[in-house]
Amino acid sequence: MIISRTPLRMSFAGGGSDLPAYYQEFGGAVVSAAINKFVYVNVNQKFDEGIRVGYSKNEEVAHTAQIAHPLVRNALQFLKIAGGVEITTIADIPSSGTGLGSSSTFTVGLLHALQEYLGRQVDAPTLAEQACHIEIDLCGEPIGKQDQYAAAFGGLNFMEFLPSGAVKVSPITCSAQTVQRLQENLLMFYTGKTRSASELLLEQSELLGRDTQKQQTMHQMVQLARNLREALESNHPDAIGEILHEGWVLKKSLVSGISEQEIDRHYALALSAGAMGGKILGAGAGGFLLFYAPAERHEAIKHALAHLKPVEVAFDTLGSQIIFNEKIAP
Repeated sequence: MIISRTPLRMSFAGGGSDLPAYYQEFGGAVVSAAINKFVYVNVNQKFDEGIRVGYSKNEEVAHTAQIAHPLVRNALQFLKIAGGVEITTIADIPSSGTGLGSSSTFTVGLLHALQEYLGRQVDAPTLAEQACHIEIDLCGEPIGKQDQYAAAFGGLNFMEFLPSGAVKVSPITCSAQTVQRLQENLLMFYTGKTRSASELLLEQSELLGRDTQKQQTMHQMVQLARNLREALESNHPDAIGEILHEGWVLKKSLVSGISEQEIDRHYALALSAGAMGGKILGAGAGGFLLFYAPAERHEAIKHALAHLKPVEVAFDTLGSQIIFNEKIAP
């Protein structure tokens, strides 16, 4: 039995610049943090030579080609695992459509557990790049690369997406007090809505590839990521409030479906109750709302958004980990 634990993430600035339609021409940049909400993947040797996969559905098949779950099917084929394995997964929060990078987190955790099952040690860059290959190249998902790298590396990072396709991950170097204040002032709420990011990301990619106005908007969003890195490394965490707000306004102008009337109403209520800024995490249209506000305003904001579920989060510094290996367990 092998168990991997892999963190979800929240993205603060620059999201969307990790799409190839943009970074292959201009290069992209994102500030994001892995959080202490996890996806757990269990891999166990099966009694027979078949394959069992348990998630929101249960699959039991004889060959990898028969697996309906595309990430599992492609991961097993990529690693040349023909059968004799059971894979199950659980998550701390709703597992898809929440804007926390859950699909990529699952892919990183799945690959990590399977590599450990095969007796292979893999580092974070390898895990991240393999997960990108599975999701983007093999499954054809119209997504970027930030989620896979956030899940594999963990921590609070400035990521650069180079036109060559390479990704540079630089931990943000700031004081422990800055990190603590940043975490203490963040508020996250579940809207109760999940959505597939694929359609929004596909439309966004198409626009970024040909619309110079949308490209200029993304240039501004990338600059916000650079500004946030500078502010945090200068130990000015409160700058994130204004940067989140500016980024949210810019993001909504990219694709019409990113927000909706109800989300805008939640956002306005939070600002009126004392939030300095915020955004919908991920591609938009549902999932989790993130706000930055002085700690003394948190209760007022929670009261204003009493119809939403608050979720306490902190940063994860470890990235994807193998937390149990029966072969080496004491």
